[in-house]
Amino acid sequence: MSFIQRFDHIGITVADIDAVTAFFVGLGLEADGKMAVEGEFLDTVIGTTGAATEIVMLRAPGGGTTLELSSFVRPQHLPGSPAAPANELGLRNIAFQVEDLHAAVEHVTADGYSLVGGIGEYEGSWRMAYVRGPEGIIVSLAQRLGN
Repeated sequence: MSFIQRFDHIGITVADIDAVTAFFVGLGLEADGKMAVEGEFLDTVIGTTGAATEIVMLRAPGGGTTLELSSFVRPQHLPGSPAAPANELGLRNIAFQVEDLHAAVEHVTADGYSLVGGIGEYEGSWRMAYVRGPEGIIVSLAQRLGN
């Protein structure tokens, strides 16, 4: 028996929700606007009393799983590990299929972000690169090659 009906969203806690939103919108995601969440529901779900957060939901133009960015107003967010290597335990990357990998990489590097390593090609079927975006978020950009 499967309890899961579908993959709904991935949530990332960030310090600067506007900068992180701008990064993902620059890659082509669409933002549904910012909303504030606080109260009994949030306190119950996250196990913290008196919490308040701002949330932005981002979606790909073709639909599918959404990306939730959350920035805590209270309690203050705890620092992460923005220089974490790809083999550190935990959420390591968010992956997006792109039409033109080189153009996407040029776009993010022009905005001051950098590749984690280089652009690799897997058996003539995929070209991929890891980009370290705002707050150290690793974004995997992949382009399907051929048919």
